[in-house]
Amino acid sequence: MKLLLLLVAVGLCSAQYNPNTRSGRTSIVHLFEWRWDDIAAECERYLGPNGFGGVQISPPNDHILVSNPWRPWYQRYQPISYKLCSRSGNEQQFRDMVTRCNNVGVYIYVDAIINHMCGSGGGSGTHSSCGSYFNAGARDFPSVPFSGWDFNDGKCTTGSGEIENYGDANQVRNCRLVGLLDLSLEKDYVRGKIVGFLNTLIDIGVAGFRFDAAKHMWPGDLKAITDRLNNLNTRWFAGGTRPFIFQEVIDLGGEAISSSQYFGVGRVTEFKYGAKLGSVIRKWNGEKLSYTKNWGEGWGFMPNDRALVFIDNHDNQRGHGAGGASILTFFDARLYKMGVGFMLAHPYGFTRVMSSYRWNRNWVNGKDTNDWIGPPSNSDGSTKSVTINADSTCGNDWVCEHRWRQIKNMVIFRNVVNGQPFSNWWDNGSNQVAFGRGNRGFIVFNNDDWNLDATLNTGLPSGNYCDVISGQKEGTRCTGRQIYVDGSGRARFQISNNDADPFAAIHVDAKL
Repeated sequence: MKLLLLLVAVGLCSAQYNPNTRSGRTSIVHLFEWRWDDIAAECERYLGPNGFGGVQISPPNDHILVSNPWRPWYQRYQPISYKLCSRSGNEQQFRDMVTRCNNVGVYIYVDAIINHMCGSGGGSGTHSSCGSYFNAGARDFPSVPFSGWDFNDGKCTTGSGEIENYGDANQVRNCRLVGLLDLSLEKDYVRGKIVGFLNTLIDIGVAGFRFDAAKHMWPGDLKAITDRLNNLNTRWFAGGTRPFIFQEVIDLGGEAISSSQYFGVGRVTEFKYGAKLGSVIRKWNGEKLSYTKNWGEGWGFMPNDRALVFIDNHDNQRGHGAGGASILTFFDARLYKMGVGFMLAHPYGFTRVMSSYRWNRNWVNGKDTNDWIGPPSNSDGSTKSVTINADSTCGNDWVCEHRWRQIKNMVIFRNVVNGQPFSNWWDNGSNQVAFGRGNRGFIVFNNDDWNLDATLNTGLPSGNYCDVISGQKEGTRCTGRQIYVDGSGRARFQISNNDADPFAAIHVDAKL
């Protein structure tokens, strides 16, 4: 009996680290600011058929409407209530999206804003996505309801009420982050309201949560909240399945709060990953791709089974959040595809792909003054639909990096090599590297200023393979490069430093 109880406890402890994706699916995509109707359609027509495991969605609940600047993206991160009506759609559209995506094996992960409500300067009135009345100055949010008793104002010791010193953990967790009204999560009443919100989403069918601003909440409070969450909906998930938890904790080192303090709650976003890989691929500070032979924990990253990894996110692609100018984004498409390709080929961490919209950057003194711009919108502020062009790209200023052939094919590559060991490393001592994943996949990069021509041990069975970067396998032919692996598992790779995409990847499902 004691052994049985121990096994049950171990199972419960590990459950929140499991992404709950359908077997054989290993990555999720952040469809930033997409409408629920568009996400439902994308699950059915593209994400499901191409092996994506899930979608991180923008916050689904009632949020403030900001008119100056006009409808910025960050208004979604200022809750007014936990009603399910947002810029992306109403509750019925949300439920429909969850059902349709779940039915094709693409699960929904909610960006949950539970640290705070709107900003202290949000005024009063009904300017919210649900039309709910609130009074930020009086700390009055009757649609929850929250009152002045439910905020941390009295616990913050700074004169401004804002975080003034990130070296002080108490300030970081008890004071306002950029003016946002900080909820008192130690109060059972506040916890109960948040748990009710999250459990409603679980019962609808979501698979897990990203906790925004987790660094600004006490780990013990988060643990108390997650312990009260329901198991996932048995219409789509096995009985007893716990929600997947991943937490936004920006930790580049040198502050009072570290990622490891949150491992007991769930996975944590590894911000060092995109920052370091961006520096390597940009070849800054003498960094070389050949140095990534021990990539992952060998670079000081968190344990593999606690990490959620990404090249960029909605914050740092705008120059804030973490990582600075080293972060690769769709604006640097050639380097970006290499970075995402490396991430999806490498076994470290659970991977999230970014899918963005365009905006016109305006650099002033090293800062993009247009970093606030919201999603492609109509004149009334409503979000434009995501249109699909004949060549499978997106229109209406939606970037849709997840639809780029190279990225989509590497999502499939990761599924094919899942569970296989990191193997057959090769490098030239500079910026040409290659590695395999057991006997199922192999990838080669040329980030040098000269051509690559090398015969390498791939570990793959002999035969003709389609390179899934320059093209892909379609029927009995390759639309891009064809690579022959001989009886000893060796293949010759020729990659010009001038290629549009200076890398190549093959896997057993792309074998002719």
